[in-house]
Amino acid sequence: MKYERETRGQNFYALDANLGQILCRMAPEAFATWEGTLSDFGAWVGGTVDEEAHYTDRHGRPVLEAYSADGETVNYIRHNPAWEAVSREVYQRGIVGLNYGDEPAPYLITFAMGYLLSQSDVSLHCPVTMTGAVAYVLDRFAPKGVREKYRHELTRMDGKALTGGTWATELHGGSDVGATTTVARPEGDHVRLTGLKWFTSNANGGLAVATARPEGAPEGSKGLGLYLVPTHLDDGTPNPMRIRRLKDKLGTCGVPTGEIDLTETWAVEIAPPPMGFKLMMEALGFSRIHNAMSAAGLQRRAFLESVSYLSHREAFGNPVFSYPMVRAELVKMLLRLESGCALAFEAAQAFDATQAFDDAHVTDLSDDDGARAWMRMVTALAKYRTADDANIVCRAAIELIGGNAYTYDYVTPRLLRDAQALTVWEGPANIQALEVLRMIGNRYPGFEALAARVEGILAAAPDDLTDLSAAVAGSFGECRAAVDHLRANPADGPIYARKLMTALADVLGASLLLEEAAAGLAAGDARKAVIARLFVHDRLAPKAASIIDDSERWVQPYFEALIGYEPIPAEPQALKAAG
Repeated sequence: MKYERETRGQNFYALDANLGQILCRMAPEAFATWEGTLSDFGAWVGGTVDEEAHYTDRHGRPVLEAYSADGETVNYIRHNPAWEAVSREVYQRGIVGLNYGDEPAPYLITFAMGYLLSQSDVSLHCPVTMTGAVAYVLDRFAPKGVREKYRHELTRMDGKALTGGTWATELHGGSDVGATTTVARPEGDHVRLTGLKWFTSNANGGLAVATARPEGAPEGSKGLGLYLVPTHLDDGTPNPMRIRRLKDKLGTCGVPTGEIDLTETWAVEIAPPPMGFKLMMEALGFSRIHNAMSAAGLQRRAFLESVSYLSHREAFGNPVFSYPMVRAELVKMLLRLESGCALAFEAAQAFDATQAFDDAHVTDLSDDDGARAWMRMVTALAKYRTADDANIVCRAAIELIGGNAYTYDYVTPRLLRDAQALTVWEGPANIQALEVLRMIGNRYPGFEALAARVEGILAAAPDDLTDLSAAVAGSFGECRAAVDHLRANPADGPIYARKLMTALADVLGASLLLEEAAAGLAAGDARKAVIARLFVHDRLAPKAASIIDDSERWVQPYFEALIGYEPIPAEPQALKAAG
């Protein structure tokens, strides 16, 4: 693949051979049906959306107009026209609506659209994520009357869709949603909410789900209900609430994030206690997969910017691409990117596997079921690892490109700022570690589901990858021993949960790359086998005492094939011997 100097204006789907391979392998029928849609979407994202994102971040950030000229509360957030236009069009293109209707697309397809969208504008992907989450909760869990009245407003594809929000965070609670103090007071067929929601992204979207505690309900998460809050009432008047201010944020500056006083705010119940907290977690679980897609998308754009710039530049009289250290760093970025994509799309596929519901209305959320436990486990691992790696890869892009990449003439500063948001959204690393701890406990079969997935991949590995699968198996054995210890000694769980999560994420990432390598070898292409081998050496192999261990030398002969997504006819024997 020959990289153009400028990335803007290109089709981000067409440039990404890895994405097509993943989707074709995971869902060949859906891929055949929706590939054209994805390609059109990738072209739009690489052009129109990228131009909008640059303008919005630099010159057109949202502005709050809290009051009208007559002093009435209006909570109006003014966006620049370019952002307004792409915000309408992204829903017209079906990033939420394709999952509904007579012939719905699997969520895998719209998650992939999120991955592409984030390569240009995470600020636009954020409201898309929450809109999809609210639509999903309404579709699967809301009472029939609520679902029929409101779901269409979020899923319509005529340019008039409302957008969503998930209002859980409060000033005193942060990630501790069970500490919610917002009160729900019944009033006929609806309720009135009173409280302060501290971090409400897409603050004026149209429809939000909010946690609140009905009067007399117990403390903690079991006392929470879930409520649907429109920004405007049926007669068009504003719902009583007050946006105090918009947050002045490090990144994702295009999406308005506000502090909202709910002041006897009209709302309709989706679920009473104790289901309210569980359904908010369903919404956040959906958003966590999109978070992983965003993080993988940022890595992809950072990598694309790096190779596009460096492949057209000379330094000290030689092409920059000829320098071994540059090659080694680009390949390290690629290893994080491809393992991150493997994890994110594995989580998306796991989400689809849990969607076999009757009549699109579900109350049974038992995580004793292996499919649901696996979805929660892989989602936590993917959310954590991709967000962490996005910061590393986006920072590396700035360092490789140099001083130009530190200026706002380039997209790279925005990528790094937006990447930092992804470590916090929908629960930071410690929250994901606690989720992993729950899933490996004696109550849920999360580790058993993980073991089945990893061991199934290892058992199916071809003979050419026996040594690689043995290395993965050895690391997974260490993880199993750690899980056994924590099950026997639960008091140690909070001490070692994050360390275990990191190990499990890397073992799963290596396993998924091994599976992709096996598929590649079956088709006569060893490129992914080289990626998998380098990843295992980087993440799983014990570090040699010597600095000179040949790992950097491995990259050099295969560099152009690796970064250009070109086939490698056979896995190099020298690389296998060195591994």
